[in-house]
Amino acid sequence: MTASAILPCPLPARMGATPGEDGITVAVFSRNGESVDLCLFDESGECEIARLALPCRTGDVHHGRLPDAKAGLRYGLRVEGPWQPERGHRFDATKLLIDPYATLVDRPFRWDPRMAQRGVDTVDLVPRCIVSEALPPLAMARDTPPTFIYELAVKSFTMRHPAVPDRIRGTLAALTEPTLLDHLRKLGVSHVELMPVAAWMDERHLPPLGLANAWGYNPVNFFALDPRLAPGGAADLAALCAVYAQAGIGIILDIVFNHTAESDEFGATISLRGLDNALYYRHATDDPGRLINDTGCGHTLALDRAPVVRMAMDALRHWRSLGVSGFRFDLGTVMGRSDSGYSQDAPLFAAILQDPDLSQAILIAEPWDIGPGGYRLGEFPAPFAEWNGRYRDDVRRFWRGDGGMAGALATRLAGSADLFADRHRGPRATVNFIAAHDGFTLADLVAYAGKHNEANGEGNRDGDNESHSWNNGTEGRTDDPAITQARRRDLRALLATLFMSRGVAMLTAGDEFGRTQHGNNNAYCQDNAAFWLDWAGADSDLTSVVAELAALRRAHPLLATQTFLTGTGDPPDARWLRPDGTPIPDHEWAGLDVVCLELNGDGERLLIALNRSREAAPLTLPGDGWEQVFPAAADLTGELPARGVGLWRQG
Repeated sequence: MTASAILPCPLPARMGATPGEDGITVAVFSRNGESVDLCLFDESGECEIARLALPCRTGDVHHGRLPDAKAGLRYGLRVEGPWQPERGHRFDATKLLIDPYATLVDRPFRWDPRMAQRGVDTVDLVPRCIVSEALPPLAMARDTPPTFIYELAVKSFTMRHPAVPDRIRGTLAALTEPTLLDHLRKLGVSHVELMPVAAWMDERHLPPLGLANAWGYNPVNFFALDPRLAPGGAADLAALCAVYAQAGIGIILDIVFNHTAESDEFGATISLRGLDNALYYRHATDDPGRLINDTGCGHTLALDRAPVVRMAMDALRHWRSLGVSGFRFDLGTVMGRSDSGYSQDAPLFAAILQDPDLSQAILIAEPWDIGPGGYRLGEFPAPFAEWNGRYRDDVRRFWRGDGGMAGALATRLAGSADLFADRHRGPRATVNFIAAHDGFTLADLVAYAGKHNEANGEGNRDGDNESHSWNNGTEGRTDDPAITQARRRDLRALLATLFMSRGVAMLTAGDEFGRTQHGNNNAYCQDNAAFWLDWAGADSDLTSVVAELAALRRAHPLLATQTFLTGTGDPPDARWLRPDGTPIPDHEWAGLDVVCLELNGDGERLLIALNRSREAAPLTLPGDGWEQVFPAAADLTGELPARGVGLWRQG
């Protein structure tokens, strides 16, 4: 291929580098860039063999065609344009750039300070894009709504499991090992939510500390899988989705559309910044050179602009074509932001909701960011579900023993109608969780009254300062059997509360068997054996409790009915009771330690009882003919144990 081998062509229908019968078409969006060069590399990716200016510009799309070129071609981009930081322009043609539409890169990204130095060539630092053939779309059945979501980080989940062969540990392929699938089936998981799998790069402060990003919330582009997780590229994810579909389990991807690894003005130039910084990222209206930082990562994607919306939509369609059931959107409030603030009618929401396929996918928002008015729980458009941080905090505070929390606990147990009912969104809109990847693990929640993030190298200043946690008398690990037993009892109570609440239950991998992060509530940078899941030390009894609770939820649909409670009907669909079986007067809620909920409907009658006190509570069931169904091995007749949860069914 010679330097003159790029030809003019009509505006391609697809962005990026697309193989076809007559070669490869290339299309790149840059409004403020003056010209775009296509840099070609040999088969090893080491030697740059040509640098070709895209010959055509149609509007803001630069494009051309490489005749006779085929899939497998390795390439990068360079863009000429003004260096005017005060206007948001940071073009630097010495920087090799990743095509934001590339679906395959040839190596992981590694931070190097030269990526942020103007005028310093980075050809030896930046991975190469590889042109890929599109895989045949998977024939998928209509997605079923999630009932039990299991959140996991691929590497942490698989690195220490004894049944996973060494050669595939830490990869998507490891997730298809029969032993791991059996574990998910035993738990009764309906959907696995993969923490970010798109190619990412460490934050620049981590390598000097000897740390690495373990979670993936620092993407470079939105189409390419990280080669450490998926050496085979898109085919690896398609294979995973197919295997899990056969097992009746859907795959949800955690998507980071709010920022990239380019960070603030002192960060790298590796993709969007070099293509058109002023276009792809939001800047202050009164200061075009100042990046808006609604994410805490130094900048924010401009998801209200048409080319950025198109990029996001194309990425979602790409993942769907591989068999993905849906998406969880990190810092989802950014999706609805523009210069005028947050709106449910924002361009990206409108684009998703009018799309015949994406509007039917599973859509879950993390309904907050750190920008002005960033906490938007309950304000996302249907059919989005939302991570319910109020559920997390209220359940934690109730079981910690905070005063006046019985009423809040009752609201969360009943599906959070206060957040979702007014907008005609049922309990399926709330994704209930007590612990997630971000924050304390479930086991650490009952073992540490405060965070211990010293290993992160920030003097324990990072992470949440109020986790509503408790330590049962001794901070951290203990050999005291009484304390250990108290913590196990608290874990069972928290898990029972989760699975007996209306809404979608979510559990983070390892919380079913007592995983620990040693008191670290911000372990994003702990990619090491001390923080990978310790399968050998798993509490199998606790795992069995989770499986039992999930099975009860399936066996008794009344626990997860997609309607809010009204307290009306004959018999009423719900009654809140004292432990003596009589209704709770309004004035007593503030002082309650024991709450009972009677449910009627779907041909059955259930009673849930929760006792957060450290003393057993006398219990009188309302009427005769009750059968205890949880805990299965106990007899709670006449008494609800301290820190206990029980479930009964009237036969």
